[in-house]
Amino acid sequence: MLLGVFTYLINKLGVKNVQFEELVSLDAEFLRQRSPVFGVIFLFKYPTGEKPREVPQDGSFDHEAAENQFFAAQTIQNACGTQAVLSVLLNKADSIDIGPKLQDFREFTGAFPADLRGEALSNSELIRDVHNSFARASPFADEAQRLATEEDDVYHFIAYTALNGKLYELDGLQPAPIMHGSCLPDQFPDKVIPVLRRRIERYPAQEIRFNLMAMVQDLRIRAREAGDQSWLYQEEQKRSAWQWENALRRHNFIGFVEDILKGVVSSKVVEGDAGYVEWIEEAKAKTKARMEDRGKSKAERNDDEP
Repeated sequence: MLLGVFTYLINKLGVKNVQFEELVSLDAEFLRQRSPVFGVIFLFKYPTGEKPREVPQDGSFDHEAAENQFFAAQTIQNACGTQAVLSVLLNKADSIDIGPKLQDFREFTGAFPADLRGEALSNSELIRDVHNSFARASPFADEAQRLATEEDDVYHFIAYTALNGKLYELDGLQPAPIMHGSCLPDQFPDKVIPVLRRRIERYPAQEIRFNLMAMVQDLRIRAREAGDQSWLYQEEQKRSAWQWENALRRHNFIGFVEDILKGVVSSKVVEGDAGYVEWIEEAKAKTKARMEDRGKSKAERNDDEP
C-alpha cells in the first residue's frame, strides 16, 4: 500500500513526525479533520499521447516561483512518486523537521535551476538508495528500453501544496509550478478540493484509476495529545500493518511459488498418467466454470445499468 511505502520512505530519509493518509472522498471537511495538511499527492493515469502545452489546462505557469521555491524537473522515469513527495517536503522545511541530510540537499540545490535540481535528485545517493529499497523485488531483468506509447498504461505522481500565500501544483514534467490562486495554509483543504475535482473531470466518466494521499502530521501525536488510547492503538496497528506490507513488497516469492508447484505436480505424477490427466482436466473444468460465472455476473451488471 502506497501510504505505508511513502511514510516509511520519508522516515528513512530522516523526516520526523509526518505520515500519509488516503483521501477516500473529495471532501474538504474530511481533509480539514487531518490538519495540519502539508500537501496532497495525486496519482493518475498519464495521457502519453498528450502534446506539451504553452499554457496549462487549469491555472497558470509561475516561472518566477520555479526560482524561489524547490521545483525540480523530472529527469528519470520511475521516481516520480518520490519526487512528488520531496516537492512538498523541501518546500515545508519551516514547518516539518526534514532532518539534516535533506536540509543539506535543500541548501545545496537552492540556487540551481529546475533541470539541475532534477539531475541532483537523480544523482543523490541517499535519495536513490532509499527509493530503491522500496522497489518491488523481481527475478526478471528487462533490458529492453522503449518509450511509452498511447496504448501503454503509464501512471504519474504530482503534488499540491500552499506556498507563499498561493496554491501550487508541482509536476516535474511541466516547465514551471502551476499556480491555482491565493491560498493560506489553513485554507488549503477548501482551495485544493475544487482543483482536484476539475482535474479528475478531464477524464472519461469510467476512468477510476486515481489515488489521493494527504501528507499530514503523524496522527499518533494527535492521539496522545487528545489522550485517546483507542485512536493511538489503531494508529500503532496501522504502522505494524504497513511494516508487514513493505516487507512483503521487497520479498521475491518466485522461488517459494516454484517449490509449491513442484510439490503439487510431484504428488500427482506418482499417481500415474491417468491420475495426472484427471487432475489437469478437473482444473480446466473449474477454470471454465469460473469464467462462465464471471461472464454471467458482468452481463447481470450491464442489465441493471440504466
